[in-house]
Amino acid sequence: MVTVQQPQLRHPEKAHKPDTPLLRKPDWIRAKAPTAPEVAETRKLMRDLKLNTVCEEAACPNLGECWKQRHATFMILGAVCTRACAFCNVATGKPGSLDPHEPQNVADAVGKLGLHHVVITSVDRDDLPDGGASQFVRTIEAIREASPKTTIEVLTPDFLRKPGAIEAVVKAKPDVFNHNLETVPRLYPTIRPGARYFASLQLLARVKEIDPSMFTKSGLMVGLGEDKIELMQVMDDLRAADVDFITLGQYLQPTRKHAPVARFVEPAEFEAYKTLAYAKGFLMVASSPLTRSSHHAGDDFAKLRAAREAKLAAAGE
Repeated sequence: MVTVQQPQLRHPEKAHKPDTPLLRKPDWIRAKAPTAPEVAETRKLMRDLKLNTVCEEAACPNLGECWKQRHATFMILGAVCTRACAFCNVATGKPGSLDPHEPQNVADAVGKLGLHHVVITSVDRDDLPDGGASQFVRTIEAIREASPKTTIEVLTPDFLRKPGAIEAVVKAKPDVFNHNLETVPRLYPTIRPGARYFASLQLLARVKEIDPSMFTKSGLMVGLGEDKIELMQVMDDLRAADVDFITLGQYLQPTRKHAPVARFVEPAEFEAYKTLAYAKGFLMVASSPLTRSSHHAGDDFAKLRAAREAKLAAAGE
């Protein structure tokens, strides 16, 4: 008798959930298919170096645009997450051991792609004593050694109940420390059940306590059922934590097993949020349907740095 091995489920925790409807995307949210030759070249480089990208794993709609320019966002600590967020397409389950060559392989890829600015993110690794902070540190150090002129942005997990993890990453001196709040507090139990809103907020505040000069950044998805008042409160919370940069983008449902899209937010509303966020004191705001944390991150970092210099110059007058 031949035993047929069943394919491993990408989201086993969602298999029992009923299908939710997929709303038809409006014209303003449609992205072009990734057909440029640079896309295939970048994908081959990632496979050759045994690297993961959040561009692929999270099914980012901007992959074609970014990879055509040979910009990729690296996802370290493996490709399996210990959390089961209702919005995320990254595979969930029991992760394997860390790849000791991963930091150097990321550094090699940064050099081969010629990146002036790189974003390093990761899956959640609640199974590790430090949540994977030491792998972030090693990756930062490897990039600094191989490409000293490349600026580095980290997009970290919340390091919930991982003492010393935040401090270790800040000590490694990334140029930008990003941690996404993702949504409003009311929706955490259903959208981000493994996380805690105020723990994530405190992480961002703690980064500034350790190093007031470090740029901090956070992102939100809209269209999950939040309202404008709740978004305004999150913006105020982020400013109270002295966060410099906020991103806002449309939530897109990866599969019928994920949280449904409550509504598609029109571009004009994103522009209104941008105006409000700048009025609240953020140095940099990216707000559009296709905005993602690492989308145009290099250009945005240059604008962020210029905005701080202008603010300091104005304060000195």
